[in-house]
Amino acid sequence: MTNMEIGEHRDILGIQVAACGWTPALERLEQFVDSEGAPRVVNFLNAHNANLAMRDLDYRNLLTKCEVLPDGLGVDIASRTFYGTSFPANLNGTDLVPALLVHIERPLRVALIGGRPDILKRAAENFASATPWHTFHAVSDGYFDRSDSAAILDRLAEIDPDITLVAMGSPTQETWIDTHIRQGHGRLVMGVGALFDFVSGAVPRAPQLFRSLRAEWLWRLVLEPSRLWRRYIVGNPVFLWHVLRYKLKSASRGSRITA
Repeated sequence: MTNMEIGEHRDILGIQVAACGWTPALERLEQFVDSEGAPRVVNFLNAHNANLAMRDLDYRNLLTKCEVLPDGLGVDIASRTFYGTSFPANLNGTDLVPALLVHIERPLRVALIGGRPDILKRAAENFASATPWHTFHAVSDGYFDRSDSAAILDRLAEIDPDITLVAMGSPTQETWIDTHIRQGHGRLVMGVGALFDFVSGAVPRAPQLFRSLRAEWLWRLVLEPSRLWRRYIVGNPVFLWHVLRYKLKSASRGSRITA
């Protein structure tokens, strides 16, 4: 997998995260879609998967091989801690992917992998309703045997998608992409987390106030406290501890974090 970078980058806990506005991001992603050769892989960094990367070296290493975009308040706090300024935009997949599909006016083939079967079907239908000039292929739900992906990869090769969206949650989606995706499986491949849940209507989006504060996690916690309490109530303080420790280590080495 190869990568053309999206502008300036900032070091967030040892992971290079793109720092740019919406328009440059959309334009660069469109270039990825139009490129030939190996897939351009894009993933997102938020407090949750940053915590995963801090305790899983293999996961951290695979994030260094792809383009990483900022998602949420946590990485914004880290950016302000290390650089004195927030990221120019919250480029989360839930907003970015639909915006990209609207932005690209030529017809595309888009493959969808992940979610429950009913959610996958509704997400494909709603994507097609919103951007009918593209063709959406519901390749597989997210409950297949990870050790036997041959049929899914054959289907991707048959479709030859311009964009492949993989929604299995972190770290599963990023690991599966890194392990299995090769040329012919998508020109732009993105790990998109809960995107299909939102697009299908299975999970409501947060009100605009939460989104503007980059605190959609809080809305999700209110909706699903039993499932998400550990990720946010425990995970967010752990993430802030990692940020503080990284800052102190940099200071003790006499080094300066640079973009």
